[in-house]
Amino acid sequence: MSEPTTIDELVRRAVVARPDEEALADAPNRATLDGGVPQRLTWTEVDARIDGAVAELQAAGVGPGDTVGIQLANVVELPITLLACFRMGAVAVPFPVQHRAHELRHGFATAGFKVFVTTDRTDRPDQVAAAAEALGPQVAILAPATEPGPPLEPVAITPDTRATVCWTSGTTGTPKGVPRTNGKWLATSGFQVTELDLHADDRVLCPFPVVNMAGIGGMLLTWIETGCFLALHHPLDLQVFLGQIPGERISYTVVPPAALNMLLANDAMLDQLDLSSIRKIASGSAPLDPWMVEGWQARGIEIVNVFGSNEGAAMMSTMAAVPDPTERARYFPVPEREGVEIRLVDPADESEITTTGTVGELRFRGVTVFDGYLPAPAGTETAPEGDVFDADGWYRTGDLFEYAGADNPPRLLRFVDRAKDIIIRGGMNISAAELEALIADHPAVVECAAVGFPDRDLGEKVGVFAVAAPDTAPPSLSDVVAHLREHEIASYKLPERLELIDALPRNPVGKVVKPALRDLWSRQP
Repeated sequence: MSEPTTIDELVRRAVVARPDEEALADAPNRATLDGGVPQRLTWTEVDARIDGAVAELQAAGVGPGDTVGIQLANVVELPITLLACFRMGAVAVPFPVQHRAHELRHGFATAGFKVFVTTDRTDRPDQVAAAAEALGPQVAILAPATEPGPPLEPVAITPDTRATVCWTSGTTGTPKGVPRTNGKWLATSGFQVTELDLHADDRVLCPFPVVNMAGIGGMLLTWIETGCFLALHHPLDLQVFLGQIPGERISYTVVPPAALNMLLANDAMLDQLDLSSIRKIASGSAPLDPWMVEGWQARGIEIVNVFGSNEGAAMMSTMAAVPDPTERARYFPVPEREGVEIRLVDPADESEITTTGTVGELRFRGVTVFDGYLPAPAGTETAPEGDVFDADGWYRTGDLFEYAGADNPPRLLRFVDRAKDIIIRGGMNISAAELEALIADHPAVVECAAVGFPDRDLGEKVGVFAVAAPDTAPPSLSDVVAHLREHEIASYKLPERLELIDALPRNPVGKVVKPALRDLWSRQP
């Protein structure tokens, strides 16, 4: 078999190489997620289940190029449905299970889909009804296929065939559709497999919903590229998660920084855990504490510092690239991948930065980077996004870095700040602008600003500063939450803190100075 150039070719290669090996398993607490019985599948069974899902989609009228909306818990049917879309040349459009009618309506208006695959066997008993109400009668609601199907011949798919549309939180207040092709996904997974040194005998635990870059690029694609074993998990239940590590003999997984800090600080708990199978843990979405990276390395576990986005910008700081744990917590090596380039640019004058100590915007160009967002539905943009790519075709990440270290030219990058107005709660990206647009519609609110405030367990939680309308009862946190629930937004976006102020701080050009607001909370007990 020639070197795979599409996602389905990777699957078929794994099936041929390891037909009877364990491939995919549910978390033991699956019943609490969707009421189902935990399943375990070999590669041959995965292959047959993919064919069964293809048959179900074809029976519903789905063909190559058609889009398929998907909203399933992190159970085996989710990756099976995604892989079925890839096999038949359909475009998978997955949504987190937390998304409600607000996000589904926008997703359908942006990406469009002929069918929507979901189930009412979830912790959301109203999921099918909510989807049907949000999407209307023009979209057929399907249950995920659970039976194998007859073997299917490969269809004409190329590296340029669109595979997915995932969702990212931009600065405009509405989720953006990020299309990615087979070739983009393979390029993304290929460098991760190489830099993480993953192999067929690894056993991987996926705590991410398989709906975006982290779950698809970081877990699903690396799983099928190596032909290893993948255990699913989400949402994070620490007791179940820690039990899966020895139970499934996990060698690689991903854990949020706050959880790694908490575990390392609790010697009594840590000493009771069997983590002997783990060789490396990836972490990111927030700066890592050097003491944490060093502490886990002292226990024989490598912490990999990860930076990435749905758009295809990604960096990894591994022990092989950055041996010193203190440096690995703070710095990322400049990527040295074929077909990928980065540069730092001064946002003020677009000049390129090549020396240490000067902060600039990180920009990417190359085989992993997407080609641009889907056009947004008319009337949904609340502010201009700006140019996604600069005049030379570099993707503007919106993240600020600086070169560091003594090497010439510099080989290390240090994260400085998020230029994009994003709150990251437990690894989920939340657009501050989206919340602000909805909250400002409350009759008791003149203006508001959503900001993240630190949380030991989740990294950040959502807080709101608001200016109350005159001659009305001032809004309470419960008032604001109830108002947002009326808009049927995902619950993870709901604020958990509200402070009323006389006026929002603004700079000379009228922009809200959010660091000043965060500083107010940082000084409070």
